[in-house]
Amino acid sequence: MVDDEQERGRERWDDGLIARRAADKAADRSVEEAAAETPDEDFSPPALGGSYGGPLRARLDALHELVGLSRTRVESEALAEAGRVLDEAAARQRLSSRHTVIALAGATGSGKSTLFNALAGVPVSETGLRRPTTSAPIALSWSEGAAGLLDRLAVPSRLRRRPLAGGAGDTELQGLVLVDLPDHDSAVTAHRDQVDRVLGLVDAVIWVVDPEKYADAALHERYLRPLAGHAEVTFVVLNQIDRLGTEAADLVLDDLRRLLDEDGVALGEHGEPGATVLALSALTGEGVPELRELVARFVQERTAPERRLAADVDSAAARLRQAYVADGRPGLDERARDAFTDRLAVAVGAQAAGEAAERVWRRGAIRACGTPWLRLYRWYERMRAHGSTDPHLAAPAEDELTARQRVEQAVRIVADDASRGLPAPWAQAVREAAARGADGLPEALDELTVSLGDPAARPPRPAWWPAAVLAQAAMTLLQIFGALWLVAQIVGVVQPGLLPPVLVMLGGIIGGPLVEWACESAVKGPARRYGQEAERRLREAAAACGRARVLDPVAAELMRYREVREQYATVVGSRPSAAAARVVGGRRSGTGRLGATRAGARGR
Repeated sequence: MVDDEQERGRERWDDGLIARRAADKAADRSVEEAAAETPDEDFSPPALGGSYGGPLRARLDALHELVGLSRTRVESEALAEAGRVLDEAAARQRLSSRHTVIALAGATGSGKSTLFNALAGVPVSETGLRRPTTSAPIALSWSEGAAGLLDRLAVPSRLRRRPLAGGAGDTELQGLVLVDLPDHDSAVTAHRDQVDRVLGLVDAVIWVVDPEKYADAALHERYLRPLAGHAEVTFVVLNQIDRLGTEAADLVLDDLRRLLDEDGVALGEHGEPGATVLALSALTGEGVPELRELVARFVQERTAPERRLAADVDSAAARLRQAYVADGRPGLDERARDAFTDRLAVAVGAQAAGEAAERVWRRGAIRACGTPWLRLYRWYERMRAHGSTDPHLAAPAEDELTARQRVEQAVRIVADDASRGLPAPWAQAVREAAARGADGLPEALDELTVSLGDPAARPPRPAWWPAAVLAQAAMTLLQIFGALWLVAQIVGVVQPGLLPPVLVMLGGIIGGPLVEWACESAVKGPARRYGQEAERRLREAAAACGRARVLDPVAAELMRYREVREQYATVVGSRPSAAAARVVGGRRSGTGRLGATRAGARGR
């Protein structure tokens, strides 16, 4: 039920303050007036829902926080109803809490104006055959102090009435403000708009139906079904039973209860909360005293405003359910975080860098400690391979993903893991946060790799390398010395003796490879540790960059969702399932209260 005043309320709320400005302005005026009268006292403006009970106040505060936390995540249309409820709560709390505003609504010819006059005890509302009879809301107040409430309903002063003075009924109805509405099925659009506007502002409503139109689809589909969650502040009166026999009236009343049950309206029978359904004849007065008694008891409880507002909160919470309730337990576990880190490590080539560093370390050891003849042979092989045109030696085509593609894939996978099971608005927020972090992440990883340097460029050398180099040089000198000695014996420079120079040469020939093998064996452990350390440093740096740019923003969105989920749980309060069933499901089982009613009707 959207009207001009509600639209203005939404505009006030849409700036994110949710009616706080309007409440603060009114509170500031009252503070200034009170301070002028008693300047020595301290005053502070009332908080939202300050005049309501504890549970309802907590739910309103939670709804206020929920909307504030969700403005940039949930569509404004989905939050519009919550904003309207907050606006109406702030507006209603500033008005009289001693009065209960009940609207009398019905279709053309249902006799609601006649019932209005019967409750008033004096002809107030015009009745007759001309349709529509009621063209504007007419208010009947049993006590003073309801002017603010009637101003809120936009009831003009000329249409505000008082009942006849005296009588016990007037005493029992003190605090009641009864409003006779135009016909909800009027052919005049302005009349229907007035009905919709007032129904969104009153504390309770009495629906007057007649035996001919009680099953009208317009009544059930446009009003009763959408307002099924407001059953505790709803009266449904079957009027004009004087036109029916006793048995026919029971059958019609039973069918009315069936229709209400299909609409999802809980029936207040057997002491359970719900809508009150009864039959009467406003023309003959049959059943009117019972209705007066029920209304009087309802008014004296003075809980209708809170009940109506609690039902409004239930309705708003049910409409917001899909925006806050997730399937399962969404979030990022350690497995997903580790998998993201592994993918970034692959993207930056951490493992390849570590293996390259290890190979360079080992190659350096072999070059430094290897025999000169073996190093010469390896140099020759490298030169031959470098100048070769053999296609089998060419580098294979790059079929694997590029580093950028790997990073994008890693971000996409972690965003999908984090958003899995989240409601659509929050899943989208998580993906957007991850996408913002992915923008520039490949470049940041490249800069990080450059800043860390190439671990294979200049690996450190252990302290024993010089000794190994000297030992290998000694083995080479032995080979040369033995060869020279043997040549000298051949040319006759020295005395012949084959065994000594051969032993010297053999010692150098065997000792050189032994020194190289010993160095290669000794370097395996340090080379492996050096490669692992290089891989670890690059992996940790990539993980830190990915965490700062992607994981932390995603975790912040998930934390924000958990906060709003907690607030939503508080908004739902202790009645989430009933509200959701009435507003979303719209249909209850045919057993229980209604089943008993049907059985009773069949028994009659």
